[in-house]
Amino acid sequence: MSIGNSPEDERPFEDVSEEARPSVGRALKDARIAAGLTVDEVSGATRVRIAIVHAIEADDFAPCGGDVYARGHIRTLAKAVHLDPAPLIAQYDAEHGGRPAPTPAAPLFEAERIRPERRGPNWTAAMVAAIVVVIGFVGFTAFRGGNGDSGAKDQVAEGPTPTAGKSSTPTPKSSKPAEQKPVPSDSAIAAAPQDKVTVQVSAANGRSWISAKDHNGRMLFDGLLNKGQSKTFQDSSKIDLILGDAGAIQLYVNGKKIEDQFQPGAVERLTYTKGDPQVG
Repeated sequence: MSIGNSPEDERPFEDVSEEARPSVGRALKDARIAAGLTVDEVSGATRVRIAIVHAIEADDFAPCGGDVYARGHIRTLAKAVHLDPAPLIAQYDAEHGGRPAPTPAAPLFEAERIRPERRGPNWTAAMVAAIVVVIGFVGFTAFRGGNGDSGAKDQVAEGPTPTAGKSSTPTPKSSKPAEQKPVPSDSAIAAAPQDKVTVQVSAANGRSWISAKDHNGRMLFDGLLNKGQSKTFQDSSKIDLILGDAGAIQLYVNGKKIEDQFQPGAVERLTYTKGDPQVG
């Protein structure tokens, strides 16, 4: 009996070459299934889109957008399914022509990094300058406006009188006409001239706001009469009155008492001329 190699001994060894190794996509898919994860769960954990996960597991790396992104997705998915990404990336490089030379990142991102730094200070300086200008303009306008308003109010209260200057001491509006025109006595009212209209307003029954204008519309008085106070106005042709509380007022026109029964709290608009007392 000859002792030699049996046919079993001459069988070639099993090929455990790279051809028997699963592809990158298959390895990722098998590891995902072994980990009990769905594609949706892997996508949610890695933020890699579901379509790209399916494509990579099918060894279709075109949707990744290039080798750099494909390697990044492989590394991310491998970590999510508990695989070492280094062998998978090496296998991918071997199957796709090797790892390319890294592209300098500075030219790609330099403009994006520098541009905000250059624009930020310019915009900030412009905004600060604009705010300062606006605040200064508003302050100046308010200051000038305040002075102008006070002057306008004084002019309305006093009327366009040709005075040389104003008193530095502020006085109530209602007192200014009294200072400019002396109040005629009752005898002067009784002897009122026929060529003019003379009106005396007395707050006999309480306080009342009154306004008086001459025939040109010039304001003779605009203010409050306290109980017991009176004002007398005279013009060449007409006096226009507004009584805020007509029931508190007694009127004498051209020396004659007006007997109208004004109601308390009523607002009356009246016009008197040189003739007999007439309510206009």
